[in-house]
Amino acid sequence: MAVEVEVYARNLEIAGHLKDYVTKKASKLDRYLNEIEQVRVDLNYIKSSRSAKDRNVAQITVRGHRALLRVEERSDDIIAAFDTAIDKMQRQLDRFKGRHFHGRGDGRSASEVVLVPAETGEEKEVQVIARHKTFDLIPMSEAEALEQMKLLGHDNFFIFFNVETNSINVLYHRRDGTYGLIEPKIG
Repeated sequence: MAVEVEVYARNLEIAGHLKDYVTKKASKLDRYLNEIEQVRVDLNYIKSSRSAKDRNVAQITVRGHRALLRVEERSDDIIAAFDTAIDKMQRQLDRFKGRHFHGRGDGRSASEVVLVPAETGEEKEVQVIARHKTFDLIPMSEAEALEQMKLLGHDNFFIFFNVETNSINVLYHRRDGTYGLIEPKIG
């Protein structure tokens, strides 16, 4: 199956050789995961970046039947940023493939897996999942969830039941200081 590669540029002129180079390398990503349907490459030049090393940005998004993976790299050269991003995407695809296709195959959940007993002769079972936690979800709006997240001191994420969408959502803190909202959808 051929992979559809889309190359977009912002604040940057894409010469013919650059587009060919990007398309050729990105189209080979299906070697790492067969179910890839689309690869989107966004190349961007950010003039107002503080550091010259962060001005050229390459972002690669891979979409497949069950996969949605994204990487972003910055460099002082757009080709170097793209090469680093494509290497990072290849590692991410290998890791994704390993998690989803190379399981134990014995039908047990990860929490039931037991490691080998200790050498002392005493049988100790150590589980992979160290802690299970349950909590009650309180129905609230996105604004209330943001306020609750700040009040609780949760710096990374906050899970809540969104009364507006009638579903469980995850509110998270982004690197640039803003907040993001994940709305899961079974697909």
